[in-house]
Parts: sequence; structure tokens; C-alpha cells
Amino acid sequence: MRWDMGRPAPDMKLRNSLDLRFKRLGWQVRAVRKGRELTRVVDRTATIKPGALLSFSTVRNEAQRMPYFFQYYRDLGIDHFFFADNDSDDGTREYLAEQPDASVWTTKASYKRSKFGIDWLNYLKTRYADGHWVLVVEVAEYLVYPYCDTRPLRALTDWLDANNRRSMAAMLLDMYSRHPIEDNVYTAGDDPFETLNYYDSGNYVFDPNWAYGNLWIQGGPRQRVFFADRPDHGPALNKIPLIRWKRGQVYISSTHTILPRGLNRVYDQWGGELTSGVLLHAKFLATFADKAAEELKRGQHYAASREYKAYEARLKEAQGLWTPNSTPYRGWRQLDDLGLISTGGWL
Repeated sequence: MRWDMGRPAPDMKLRNSLDLRFKRLGWQVRAVRKGRELTRVVDRTATIKPGALLSFSTVRNEAQRMPYFFQYYRDLGIDHFFFADNDSDDGTREYLAEQPDASVWTTKASYKRSKFGIDWLNYLKTRYADGHWVLVVEVAEYLVYPYCDTRPLRALTDWLDANNRRSMAAMLLDMYSRHPIEDNVYTAGDDPFETLNYYDSGNYVFDPNWAYGNLWIQGGPRQRVFFADRPDHGPALNKIPLIRWKRGQVYISSTHTILPRGLNRVYDQWGGELTSGVLLHAKFLATFADKAAEELKRGQHYAASREYKAYEARLKEAQGLWTPNSTPYRGWRQLDDLGLISTGGWL
């Protein structure tokens, strides 16, 4: 992917740079303050070896998803898992605490007031992840990158290191079935993509953001079905989940945007392409309606839970996401052929 971000005047660049430095400092202070809301459940960080690959997630009531999440990312090569649990009451916290390669914190504090979990994870990464490659994902997100079927994640991060790359993009790819969402029954431990095996191969809009140097992406089935009347309100799909972490870095908008600004340069605007992946999104299982209703009631999400209000309105119609234009999923090479991921210079 490529785009032209223009050439801002020098004084504008300086002013923006200073603004972002102050903003980054503010987010660092927030992380320290919000970190006090976390209570340690189990801390196995003493077992983390130099160079270990780490993952970080915020969770609430996701016990059903956890067995496959661990299987998938252990197979990719994640060495240690960090979780900030937001007051789960379905056994999630207890399950996580039993995993020998996980460290777990919990809190009853407001998800919304923690900037939707960003502050908690910024704190944990600042304290434990300095110098490590980290993967920051929701537990319904599964990283797919070029050659992931034959090369572990460490092979990718070693190559990124060798090429002075400190971050990698992965567009969120919403997966769905041919059936109504309520029919997508799921059993813990199963591969969700045996059921959710379709996606939109087109229908994406790319909008460069000069202020942060990132590329905003919208589209896909959620915009098509739930936000057809207001596509500008559709969820952002651009993510930067894989980072060589250094103390002082902060995410400021989910994993859409990070500071320092240079880490957002994950697509090459001067020509050519940089290596990128996707996050297969296993959101639309049969439990989705109940989860959406719970989150709407809690009111802890972005823009007064606008996204969950849209879900509730359309879910009453028992509508699925599949159309005759939907594409069956065939693996990373298919995504590369369609331009949704890129091998870049990694061969």
C-alpha cells in the first residue's frame, strides 16, 4: 500500500512534534497512575528469559475463548502471556491463573476510564516488556503473517530486527459464516475459523493521518451491515499489534495508534511495500448477541457504546454477514494475492 501524506511546513512539523512529545508524556503518567488499579493475581515474570516473545491482552468473561487462544499463540511461539482482567465472573481469571506461562492482574475499575484498557496494558508493558518484542491483541484476534504456516513468530521478529523495523501492521479482518450469527455455535478449544470461514476481500477505505503518520482503515462486513447508513462510524481496522517495546512508548488508541510517531509508519508511502499481516477476528460466534447486550448495559465502550447500539439494532433481525460476494478463507497466500497482507522483502 502507498499514499502521499504531503509535505507540511517546517514550523508545523516542529509544533506537531512538540505536541506529540507532551501527549506521550501525559500518557506515560496516566499509565503509572492507572497501574495502581491493578491487583496481582499471579506473577510469573521471574521466569521470562531475555529475548522472550510476550503477548498482552485485556479480558473480561472470555473463558470459552481461552483454550484455543493459548494453543494458537503458543504454537506461533509466544513465550509468556500478560493479562489485565476486568472483573471477570465466568472463571476466566481462574483459568488464566492456572496457565504456567501467564501472569495475571485484575481490577474492578472502569474499563472506559482506563481508555478501554490501554492504560493498564501500557503500565504492564512499561514495567515488564522493555527490550522485548510484544504482541498486543484482544483474545478474539489471531495474527496471520506471511509464511506463518512454516515460520514461527521469532523468525519474523528476527527479520524485522535485521532490517531495523520496530513495528508491523496487521489489518483486522472480520470473519463470519454463511449462517445467521446466532447459529455459529462454538465449543471451547475448537478452531473458530472452521465455522467463521468467510471474509470481505474488498470494500475497504484507506485514509492517511498526517498528525500521527498512520493509515486509518475502515470497511468490511461490520461497516457494510451495521453501519450502512453511517459508514464513517464504522470501526477502525488498522492495527499495529507487533512492537519491539522500549520504555517510554505508549499506545494511545487501542492498537491503532502508538507514540513515538515513527512506530506508526508501517506502510511505505514512498513506494514499495513493507511486511504486514492481518488479525483474523473471531467476533461473530453465537455468544455475540449476549456479549453485545452485556457490554451495552455496562456502557464502557467508545463513543457512548455507539458500536454496540448498532449491533443490538441489527441483531434483532437475525441477520448474517454473508453475501454472494463473500470470499472463503484459504490461508495467508490468498490474502497476499488479494493485497490484504504483504511479504515485503521477507522471502
